[in-house]
Amino acid sequence: MSDSTSETVKKAIIKQVLIESQSANARTLMEKIGENCFTSCVPKPGSSLSNSEKTCVTQCTEKYMAAWNVVNTTYLRRIQQEMGNQ
Repeated sequence: MSDSTSETVKKAIIKQVLIESQSANARTLMEKIGENCFTSCVPKPGSSLSNSEKTCVTQCTEKYMAAWNVVNTTYLRRIQQEMGNQ
């Protein structure tokens, strides 16, 4: 196998791993949002959410999403650096 073919295969594998990792991270994020935000914001579940519960869940979700975006961006940048160093 030539060096260019080997490099192409390597990049394709890394790309697939990144895609799968992002998908797993998104699932984990949604689970954590459900566990933490709902538990924190809705102490006594009923047939509907109050306005304060809706606001709490929205703000909590936005915080988790923002944090996830920072982590994901940093992770992707590091992977790209690793690809460039090899």
